[in-house]
Amino acid sequence: METGSPENTDATGAEPVWTGLPPGLLRMRRLLLAVWLGTTALVVALLLGLLAGPGWAAFALLPLALLAWGWVLLGRNWRSWRYAERADDLLISRGVLWREETVVPYGRMQLVEVSSGPVERHFKLASVQLRTAAAATDARIPGLDPAEAERLRDRLTELGEARSAGL
Repeated sequence: METGSPENTDATGAEPVWTGLPPGLLRMRRLLLAVWLGTTALVVALLLGLLAGPGWAAFALLPLALLAWGWVLLGRNWRSWRYAERADDLLISRGVLWREETVVPYGRMQLVEVSSGPVERHFKLASVQLRTAAAATDARIPGLDPAEAERLRDRLTELGEARSAGL
């Protein structure tokens, strides 16, 4: 769905203001990729080199090729994530091959969670998870600055209470 389409405009007809994810999320994901695949390449090279001969150690290039490919894909995926706060709902857009856009009306929100695991905390990141009455709702914004995640949680909670009170 394109940003210029009528579905993406708010009640006033204005284009939504999209916010991308901070670069810390991309750095975290790329570091994890490099650690896991770099370690795998090293182990494969050592094991095959010692047990099967130096020629077989060339198979360690496979994890390194995956590392290069994953590096590019992580960048494309990171650039695809964005969100916009509109007057009546929150838009979350993501995906490279299959674009997915989630619209969460403020009045339907039941719970807004901010979470941060140990790795996310190390990189000073937090995720916002939105829960609605619909079981299939997967409204999540990963890798935000903790202050922005808390601001978003407070704002969405406030707007959700105001909208649901009018039902």
